[in-house]
Amino acid sequence: MKTEVRTNDAPAPAWVFSQGVRKGPILQVSGQGPQDPATSEYLYPGDVKAQTLRTLENVQAVLEAGGATVEDVVMFRVYLTKRADFALMNEVYGEFIDTHVQGGVKPCRTTIFVELPHEAMLVEIDAQAVIG
Repeated sequence: MKTEVRTNDAPAPAWVFSQGVRKGPILQVSGQGPQDPATSEYLYPGDVKAQTLRTLENVQAVLEAGGATVEDVVMFRVYLTKRADFALMNEVYGEFIDTHVQGGVKPCRTTIFVELPHEAMLVEIDAQAVIG
């Protein structure tokens, strides 16, 4: 059985998709961006480090709403608009992973350079977790 995961601690989906979907032990989190969960306002224009942290916090909120933690993530996909932002994003991402993954096995990750749906977005991140 497939169930929708929804939380007020992450921005509501703007279009026709779920924040997350859980089927059995698999939880897929839709791409999150640097939005305030309460207002959906895009935060920190031009600051990829601050946007990356806010985006990871939004992903974490959906993970937790679905019964998972960052420790349960097997794969993150990071979408960046500029190759020049990679090192700054990676710095914040690494600190976040070091804080939230204590089991010694870091999740897999793919980084892709793309155009994103909103011009204020410098980063978008999705995740897949396996629970249990």
